[in-house]
Amino acid sequence: MRMQTGPAGADPQIGRPNQRRRTRKDLLQAASRLLKQGLKPSLEDIAEEAAVSRATAYRYFPNVDALHREASLDMAVPEPQDVLNDVQTTDPVARLERVDGALHDMIAANEAPLRMMLAHSIERVVRGDHDSELPARQNRRTPLIEAALAPARSQFEPAALKNLSHALALVIGTEAMVVFKDVLQLDDAEALKVRRWAIRALVDAARKPD
Repeated sequence: MRMQTGPAGADPQIGRPNQRRRTRKDLLQAASRLLKQGLKPSLEDIAEEAAVSRATAYRYFPNVDALHREASLDMAVPEPQDVLNDVQTTDPVARLERVDGALHDMIAANEAPLRMMLAHSIERVVRGDHDSELPARQNRRTPLIEAALAPARSQFEPAALKNLSHALALVIGTEAMVVFKDVLQLDDAEALKVRRWAIRALVDAARKPD
């Protein structure tokens, strides 16, 4: 197993926030590669594939079933280039609507496991099983949102663009689906209408004044 070294007593895989997010993503990608080969890898197998220690893997995922479940969902999320490759316009609203549609389709096809993953992540925090220094969830929507906004970056001040990306993450994704279905009890057509209104309103609010 390839292992990095660091100061005595320190786990080199547990570092700054960006590094922690990358380590978690590396574990998911390693699990995905092994699952695609038709294997049922142990947490130790996945740790070795990701070139991290077994102890590090256990810090990010409580058991191998949780890692398998999330890796399967990770594979279902489309890559930004797959969603936006054929979108010719630079209009951020149109591009964000494409992202929203792609994620909606993925969520609809995986609603049960997504709800289970969401419930388990909440339960771990409530029970105190989760290390507060580590990301509880993988952020899959932000790369898609940022890719959609990229051609129109000049339309926004940097701080406004950052706020816009964060605000859109509240509208696009699994949690929004739960609110629309469980709290508001809207059907898909009504939820789509609200999401599209919110996307346009947020983009317009964030743009530089003319």
